[in-house]
Amino acid sequence: MKIQIDTLAYTNRLCWLPPEKKLVFASFLLIFAAFAHPFVQILIALWMSIWTVIYAGIPSKIYLKLIYVATFFWLTSLPALVINGIELSHLNLVAPDSIIGLAFGNYYLYISHHGAVQGLTILTRALASLCCLYFIVLTIPFTALLQILRRIGCPVIITELLLLMYRFIFVLLNTASELWVAQQARGGYCNFAMGMRSLALLIGQLLRRTIENYRQVSLSLESRGFNGELRVWHPHRYHQSKRYTIEAIFGCALLIALEWGQNAGMVTRI
Repeated sequence: MKIQIDTLAYTNRLCWLPPEKKLVFASFLLIFAAFAHPFVQILIALWMSIWTVIYAGIPSKIYLKLIYVATFFWLTSLPALVINGIELSHLNLVAPDSIIGLAFGNYYLYISHHGAVQGLTILTRALASLCCLYFIVLTIPFTALLQILRRIGCPVIITELLLLMYRFIFVLLNTASELWVAQQARGGYCNFAMGMRSLALLIGQLLRRTIENYRQVSLSLESRGFNGELRVWHPHRYHQSKRYTIEAIFGCALLIALEWGQNAGMVTRI
């Protein structure tokens, strides 16, 4: 999945657009989504999904899988937000907030209306933010992001560390996949005890091979006269698009107007 994501960043239909404009566009919506109302956040998520799946040509199966992974983490935190408990003697204090509940001994467990609203608010904000981040990850190559960081004055040491970390993520995933396939072919996960033993061996081998790969990279850099800065060649073959620029500006203005209307409506009701 990670390697496929990196491939899509280089081969999507929007790869010819300037990465600076795509980054500014998605970053503005990302910041805006953090303060917008849930309705506007849903619109941001849908709009960015259209940019990613339809305009950029990212396969919907991969995109939905990424959304599903993020939604799973939200589901794991949902019970802590929705389910509350209180002593039966204080039941009258939470009666208006209780949707449904059960009594267990001297305690009363219930589903909170406020917690459900808070959980839905977190979901809409998380989806809007993730859609903006996925647009950046799936349409802008990582080397282009590093070039942008360098042009805006980011320290070289930070960009170098990001580049090395990014590379070793792929090395780690590839090595783990190879080891897991080898163990699976030898029946290493036929039962729970054997699976735990195989997992421990996989982690140990993964650490050893990662250290060896790091040493090989260090030796290869020294042999090529590494002086503390990794220079990545990145061609400037980008083109402007009036159509996408106008749509982005008009869409952002429309979202701001809707958010302003939401705030005005809340003030009127108050």
